Amino acid sequence: MTSIDLKRNGAVAGPLLMIAAGALFAGANTAVQAAGMTFGMAPATTAFWQYAVALALAAPMLGWSSWRTRQPGWHILRVGFAVIGVQMWVAGLAVVPIWQAIALILSSPLFVTLGAAFFLGECLTWQRAGAVFAGAAGGVIILAPWTDSFSLNALLPVGAAAFWAASSLVTKHLAERDSAATLTLYLLVMLVPLNAGFAAGAGFAISGQAVWVVTLAGLLTALAQYALAGAYRLTDAAYLQPFDHVKLPLNVLAGIVVFGFAPPGLMWLGASIIFAACAWIWQDET
Repeated sequence: MTSIDLKRNGAVAGPLLMIAAGALFAGANTAVQAAGMTFGMAPATTAFWQYAVALALAAPMLGWSSWRTRQPGWHILRVGFAVIGVQMWVAGLAVVPIWQAIALILSSPLFVTLGAAFFLGECLTWQRAGAVFAGAAGGVIILAPWTDSFSLNALLPVGAAAFWAASSLVTKHLAERDSAATLTLYLLVMLVPLNAGFAAGAGFAISGQAVWVVTLAGLLTALAQYALAGAYRLTDAAYLQPFDHVKLPLNVLAGIVVFGFAPPGLMWLGASIIFAACAWIWQDET
């Protein structure tokens, strides 16, 4: 197989894995919402069990070979960026309206695209940049953040987006030498004790009825992380970012189906723009 064939295969399989990861994350997020809204679990407790279950399910399937890595420092840095992003995100949700916060988090692919060009040496074409901005515009149309007043507190979700972008860039760097299984395993192993520390105050108790919801969230989270790592192994991080926007309409759709929640924006128009941007960049790259 020639290098052109390998690149073409990555240009097809990479986005498919990115979209699959988005769908799996949407399912996991819906299960996490159900744990809190239906069963009254504290967010920190839910997060701990979500990743603990994910680790318990993933570790036996990934095997001992997944522990091999020559980049432990980069794995620690990846998780560190992700944890800081999570804390800024949680702090932002306490002071910023939810739809505005989610709209601002759409800046993460923009940070990844620029970071991939400056730090990873990837080619930043106008097509890639245009697709990312078009996807972000579609997300803004869905969320309609202009219905809420703006404040400096909005910098918290933007900061979360920047740190999550940094985590994605480190993931891409790690994926050059480590397998998707290794990336998934080290992320889960490091996150579980950190989540345990955050959950210590809220407690670790879980009701019998909530067990199946948390188990589902853990399973979907493990699969999503594996798919995400696989996508970054196959193709450029900048190319994948427009497809990262697909998770927004998927999350909104899951919320509508399960809880009957709908954002104030134009769901189908925004989703159409996102999917059109993905189809355009996909056709251009392949």
